[in-house]
Amino acid sequence: QSARKRADQFVDLHLEIDRSAGAVAAQVASGLREAIRRGRLAAGTRLPASRQLAADLGVSRGVVVEAYEQLTAEGFLSAQVGSGTIVAADASAARAEEGMPGGGALADYELRPGTPDLKLFPRTQWLSRYRQTMLTLAHDQLRYPDPAGALAARQELAGYLNRVRAAQASPENLVVTGGVAMAQSLLMRALAKRGRAVVAVEDPSGVEYRMLLESAGATVVPVPVDEHGLIAAALPAGATAVILTPAHQYPLGYVLSPQRRHELLAWSERTGGIVIEDDYDAEFRFDRESVGSMRALVPERVVLTGSVSKSLSPAVRLGWLVAPPWLARAVREERRMLDLGSPVIEQHVLARFIADGGYDRHLRRVRRIYRRRRDAMVQALPPSLKPLGISAGLHLCVPVESDVELAERAWDSGVGVLAVTPMRVEPGPGGLVLCFAREPEARLVEAVRLLRRLLG
Repeated sequence: QSARKRADQFVDLHLEIDRSAGAVAAQVASGLREAIRRGRLAAGTRLPASRQLAADLGVSRGVVVEAYEQLTAEGFLSAQVGSGTIVAADASAARAEEGMPGGGALADYELRPGTPDLKLFPRTQWLSRYRQTMLTLAHDQLRYPDPAGALAARQELAGYLNRVRAAQASPENLVVTGGVAMAQSLLMRALAKRGRAVVAVEDPSGVEYRMLLESAGATVVPVPVDEHGLIAAALPAGATAVILTPAHQYPLGYVLSPQRRHELLAWSERTGGIVIEDDYDAEFRFDRESVGSMRALVPERVVLTGSVSKSLSPAVRLGWLVAPPWLARAVREERRMLDLGSPVIEQHVLARFIADGGYDRHLRRVRRIYRRRRDAMVQALPPSLKPLGISAGLHLCVPVESDVELAERAWDSGVGVLAVTPMRVEPGPGGLVLCFAREPEARLVEAVRLLRRLLG
């Protein structure tokens, strides 16, 4: 009788299954997820047994098992021996904290870029390296670090970046930071002290990104982007640096063409300006080899920045920059004055993870997963929409008009996307930025189906 009562309580949630739409397990998971988010299923609520719920809904038991497993992996449910499946105590709080940079609630289908799939973080492997590090790290390595970073971390990162990005890196010209944001903030402070912080940035680009540069003392000047990348001929007179995302332009996804690369490097040679390369998601290349780093061509004029925020997790808070020696020294001094350097233990854990091949194996694994998700999203889009930037990274861009209105309507429908227009300084074409990293294939297809209804 109590099981029947619990099933009746669930039916009262008006879970709707559209069998003609397919992805039934994803529909069940979505209905439960929404009930938890809205508070209709409170923490500690015991859900019906999978067999009972399947009978009530008229679906196979495997469909309910798949839905329960998905929500358990996401942290919404907890499966306990002898207690069945219950709503996790911290489901609502965990879901909110998991959101975008700076916090904020999540949509039912989270397609906004910003983080990878955090469930793919290699917890067991990271813990193993952490234990090994704590057992072997010398006592004197627990003192205040070199502001440029632990030597072991700089050595391993330099070797890795030389191998995969031809970065012309050495422990002497590499600085470990708390992520790309810190790396670029330190660069702006170092350049501003030399009167050299008039910085050209891509238009469109992230709004918070531009605000960060300005708060670090830079004068930010927008430069338009087309299908070949940043338009080098539009660089303003007086610019002393340019920051760009050549491997996968954010947010449009274009790859900087060879001609534009040569034009930018010629500008740097002619003016003495610094080219700052934001390598934010270069680890993810699906259809061809990674585009080489610009620093490989002219190392004395190019700075390469990167982090593990997309490859592992933003929570690790480790990034780096590789710069000409004079600028690396200036940034090291800025770091010393700021906070005396990055956490030492985590640097040694990352160094060990790179050295024993664990990092490469992790990247190979998640690339396969992300490629399948990208393919699912692209195939679900209507043929009339031609997505941009699908060969690399963790997001693509769909050109559309009225993108701000569409993004708002998508949110009302439970799909979180970003509009391109608010990222522009000067007027230009609209688009929706769709991240395919954070949802499994079935949910991506379901989310795109909802978007197609909005697009008419």
